[in-house]
Amino acid sequence: MKKVVVVGSSLAGLRACETLRQQGFGGEIALVGAEDEIPYDRPPLSKKVLAGEWEVDRIRLRKSDEFAGLALDMHLGNAATGLRTDKRIVSLADGSELPFDGLVIATGAIPRRLPGQPELDGVVELRTLANSMALRDRIADGSARVTVIGAGFIGLEVAATTRQRGCAVTVLESAPAPMIRGLGAEMGTAVAATHTRHGVDLRCGVSVAGIEGDDRRVTGVRLADGTLIDSDIVVVGVGVAPATQWLADSGLTLGDGIICDATLQTSAPGIYAAGDCARWPNGVFAGFDDEEMRIEHWTNAAEQGAAAARNMLAVARGEPATPYESVPFFWSDQFDSRIQFVGRAHGDDDIHVFAGDSSANFAALYGFAGRLRGVLGVNMPKMVMPFRALMAAKATWPEALEKAKALAT
Repeated sequence: MKKVVVVGSSLAGLRACETLRQQGFGGEIALVGAEDEIPYDRPPLSKKVLAGEWEVDRIRLRKSDEFAGLALDMHLGNAATGLRTDKRIVSLADGSELPFDGLVIATGAIPRRLPGQPELDGVVELRTLANSMALRDRIADGSARVTVIGAGFIGLEVAATTRQRGCAVTVLESAPAPMIRGLGAEMGTAVAATHTRHGVDLRCGVSVAGIEGDDRRVTGVRLADGTLIDSDIVVVGVGVAPATQWLADSGLTLGDGIICDATLQTSAPGIYAAGDCARWPNGVFAGFDDEEMRIEHWTNAAEQGAAAARNMLAVARGEPATPYESVPFFWSDQFDSRIQFVGRAHGDDDIHVFAGDSSANFAALYGFAGRLRGVLGVNMPKMVMPFRALMAAKATWPEALEKAKALAT
């Protein structure tokens, strides 16, 4: 193997490049990125960068000399537009082609749009550095009326940041509770109470009929019941979709992501996927109905990028690849709350609060089918992280309760 192409210049792609070099790969590595930006960290975009507390240089994933040490053939601002698995070629937006012996796809995800979403000034999304900087300018004086559509983690982080800048903020969610996908209804409601305490108008179980405006600018959001919410800015935060459109004719197996085996190899030999765009069977959750999963979190992107590179090299050397098994972990900062979660939330989970009180700072276990599935903590990091290894060992519910009791005493 002489040349590896990595498509995706965010965290997963960078970790793949670094791991290739750390593992002794001395051939050519081409890094392709749609944004004309040196790889940067995305979590601060909805928090410290949006708040104006951090400047751009602080979120760069590596310094310039560290990138130089990787000896990468950089193709930034030049998105991948096609893949021919038979000829082992990636096509780029400028019409050029990159041949490869090995390929890591780490193109991440793109924001979902509302049906009929209008192109109006003031209707924004938050996924890129450019998005964050543009929104930061709009909320700088604290006078804007901001409506956030979607009460997931990104939507609520944006709501918290804009509210802290002094803006009037309304959050609209069609589900009966906020953060329901990540935490479940009961805990999502408990955690999001901090928004109400800080003056955010949080409305769940509502339907958006449309976004309204004059000839150019947004003026408000119309609900299905006829209510009009006057708005200077509308942030659409209704989730993301894997960035796989460019692979439609590639022959790779797709289905809410790039379908991979347990080692992160796609349906084509020598081609791997990592990060938000990869769907694979996670052995930690074997026996559960969501064993095959796609994860949109920082820790997973970092770990998968490295794992894909290691497995690619192992197979090239004629060695067995290692199944990638991981306990998901994510965090979110909202007002004065640091929310941490390991594992997965399931609609029928048993929930046991074992430290603190769900009206303030607390830690809770999620159990399903006799096993530990997740642990949530609000401002309680010491009560959360010890469970990641326990979950990796497929701990039973009684084992989890015993561990929780020991930590809480």
